[in-house]
Parts: sequence; C-alpha cells; structure tokens
Amino acid sequence: MNTPLPGLANLDRCAVMGVVNVTPDSFSDGGLWLDPEAAVAHGLGLVARGADLVDVGGESTRPGAHRVTEQEELRRVVPVVRELAAAGVVVSVDTMRAAVAEQAVAAGARLVNDVSGGLADPAMASVVADLGVPFVVMHWRGQSVDMDRLAVYRDVLAEVVAELRERADALLAAGVKEEQLILDPGLGFAKTTEHNWALLAGLGTLTAMGRPVLVAASRKRFLGTLLADPETGELRPARQRDDATAAVSVLSARAGAWAVRVHDVAGTADAVRVVAAWQAAGES
Repeated sequence: MNTPLPGLANLDRCAVMGVVNVTPDSFSDGGLWLDPEAAVAHGLGLVARGADLVDVGGESTRPGAHRVTEQEELRRVVPVVRELAAAGVVVSVDTMRAAVAEQAVAAGARLVNDVSGGLADPAMASVVADLGVPFVVMHWRGQSVDMDRLAVYRDVLAEVVAELRERADALLAAGVKEEQLILDPGLGFAKTTEHNWALLAGLGTLTAMGRPVLVAASRKRFLGTLLADPETGELRPARQRDDATAAVSVLSARAGAWAVRVHDVAGTADAVRVVAAWQAAGES
C-alpha cells in the first residue's frame, strides 16, 4: 500500500526492512551482531544490499524466549540506533517498552515496531502519540514464553482482523493518529503453520483495512516446516530459508504489503523491484 507515513519516504513499491538483532538468542542469528560495532556494520551492509530501513531489536521474541531487563535492552539498542541514524540510515526500533522507544527515537529512530501492538507496556500508546512517529501494531496474544498455547482460533483471518481493529481503535482513543498506524498480522506469534499460511493467503483482507501492512515471515518456523527433509522430517535450518522468504516477499508485495521484514536483504530487494516493474507495465 502506497500510503504516506510521517517521516518516511513514500516509495512506489513494497519497502524492504532489514533485521539487526542485537541479541544472543534470536532464532536465526542470535549472537552474530551482539557487539555494537558488528551490529552497525551489519546494518550498513543491509542498506548497501538494498534495505530501505533497518529494524534494530535488543530482545528476542522467539517462541519460549524470556524477557531481558529494560536497562539491558537500552544498552544493546540505543548506541546502534544512534550510529546507524548518524550514518543516514532510516532506523526502526523493535521494542515492547515505551522507555526504549522514547530513547531510540531521541537517538534517531524514525519508526517504532512493537510486536505487542502496545499491549505489553501501558505507557507505549501515550509515548508514541507524543513522538508522532509511525507505529507497527502487530497482532499479539501474549509473551513469547506463552504464545504457543494461545494459538487457538475458529477463523484465524477473521479473528486477527478483528483483534487488530480493536487494538487500532484503542490506540486512536489514546491519542495515536491514524496516519501513524502500520498493521502486522503477527506471523509465528501464537500462530500454527496452518494459521500463518491462512493469513498470508488472506493478506488482501488485511490491506483492505486501510492502513499499511508489514509482513514479517523471514526464516520463520513455518517455512522450515514447508521445506523439511521428506525422509527425516527435519526442519530446514533457519539460515537456509531465504529463498522461501523471498518468495513470500514477492507474493506479499503483489498483495499490497507496505513492507516486508527480512534477514537476508539482497534477494528480497531484487524481488520487490521486479513486482513493481511488472505492476507498472500492466498499468501502462
């Protein structure tokens, strides 16, 4: 969806959000970028390979993960945000804490990506309203340590849409402006493999809600399940799921996603440009 967002460029194609996990325990690359200098270098490399913005997070949200302290999250995130922003990178901060969001934006972040959609920290809504930056509202039912038992739906697409709409209404009532809101179906968060595919197949229903949609499928378990060894059933390792991720990026861009969030940027950056050229040719 080509909808203007405050403080961000209005691209004529699906945007590519590169991932920088400043964590020891993220599911696919935990520990690789824990050192701030390594994290900054990685972020700059993602931009060089085609990322439009870089999402910096200091707390793993993989299934079963336990939370880190606020002080530790700030220590991990803020220096990396500051250095990347100073280098001209469009930075998003991936956090569920209002204090981290506030300090990251002060350090130069231009977007807040909250996997809890503001539910984990009651102060988040007012802070984001005051900051005026775009805010990713992800569908979320509980912390990572509990998410698997919460993956119960009668109609996953209808329920996710309804719960996202309810969350957006609550944020608007708290002072967040509609122009700030970006929606995310929360792939992998309290979702089974079947739920994730149903949400992707129904992405048009989400984009029809009238706000930009972020799709974050990169390297997730449901792709590993799809690509599992046919003889042993062993899941495809996370770092070998990038081609499948690029395929999801193509289909998401085609379905109207505002952005896709990926670990390996180059393939997806090329893919979304192909989609844009294809669509433009069809409109001419």
